[in-house]
Amino acid sequence: MNTVYAIGELESFLIAILVLFIGHSVNRHVALFRKYNIPEPIVGGLIVAAVITVLHFNKISLQFTLSMQNTLMLMFFSTVGLAASYKQLLKGGSKVFVFLGVASLYIVIQNAVGVSVATMLGLEPLMGLIAGSITLSGGHGTGAAWAQTFSENYGINTLEFAMAAATFGLVMGGIIGGPVAQRLINKNGLESSYGIGGNHHTDHPDLLTYDQLEEDRVTAKSILEVLFILLLCVASAKWIGGLVKTMDVSWLKMPDFVYALFLGVVITNITELSRGYKIKAESVDVLGTVSLSLFLAMALMNLKLWEIFDLAVPLLIILLLQTVILAAFAYFVTFKVMGSNYDAAVIAGGHCGFGMGATPTAVMNMGALVSRTGPSPQAFMVVPIVGAFFIDIVNAIILQGYLSFIG
Repeated sequence: MNTVYAIGELESFLIAILVLFIGHSVNRHVALFRKYNIPEPIVGGLIVAAVITVLHFNKISLQFTLSMQNTLMLMFFSTVGLAASYKQLLKGGSKVFVFLGVASLYIVIQNAVGVSVATMLGLEPLMGLIAGSITLSGGHGTGAAWAQTFSENYGINTLEFAMAAATFGLVMGGIIGGPVAQRLINKNGLESSYGIGGNHHTDHPDLLTYDQLEEDRVTAKSILEVLFILLLCVASAKWIGGLVKTMDVSWLKMPDFVYALFLGVVITNITELSRGYKIKAESVDVLGTVSLSLFLAMALMNLKLWEIFDLAVPLLIILLLQTVILAAFAYFVTFKVMGSNYDAAVIAGGHCGFGMGATPTAVMNMGALVSRTGPSPQAFMVVPIVGAFFIDIVNAIILQGYLSFIG
């Protein structure tokens, strides 16, 4: 039996910041990680998770107190909404639906691979769906929900495998996104239309870059104003989520971060149309980057890597094959359909993130890229909106189709 050590809230928060420092330090000294834009939270998070795994096998368990994790995630998605002014939506809104089509096609392929390989390996075809879009495009929450459904309707216990598969996907999605996008950028000689380096906010004050290295001209007043707006979105999203749970309206039931994102969209467009108050983009940029980095650090330092060790070899084969196929699909299909330009390359890197892990992983991949290769506001509008909202609906519809066919 493991000895459990509970880590307090403040200490857990300090460790989350330490994860980012570790990732930054390792990336600074390892040229390979810099070359392929491996995100700092992935590097630092895996190192800390590896230490925790060693302790686990030595009968020591650390239990972090991470009550801020969900709030930080909601804050980040609120900044995504605040960046989606109607001018930006008119400029590249059609790309949202193009990317939705690409991502939907891949979910069909992802499940076809999972079911067919599972069947070939002599496994229950439903396990192929668990090793498909349920956990890889859906993430831990979707995996847990479907595991309960499979247990109730089919008598199959898949929860442990679903959590392990989602963990595997989260890690691999963060690892392959940077190399895929960087290869596309290098091979095709692509550049951001905003240029590389320098201070983009000087020439483009409304631009959100999510670049940790960007020099932002912010004041305490502007930070407090934007922080108030973000926390308003967070509190309202939680309130709406709680209200919807009490109502018998299934189509309104969505993750809280979807409400936060769309509240941000509403607020930024109301202020833009009324012209009574202008939200300072640079302050949104700073708070968005900080909240995303800390959220991912908390998620990754809390990974239970030993769950991956428990994967049966056939299921591990499926997941490795899924990783290779997604990388190839993003490289050859996503990039070309999205326009074969710089934005398309960044979107391809983001697709690797949420096609294997989750939308924050996608944004983390893109953030690591733009810090070195220049801004891509279109990618930061298209990928989070599809990944945070539309893809869950499409995923549920496609999964129901597969279940009808298998059944």
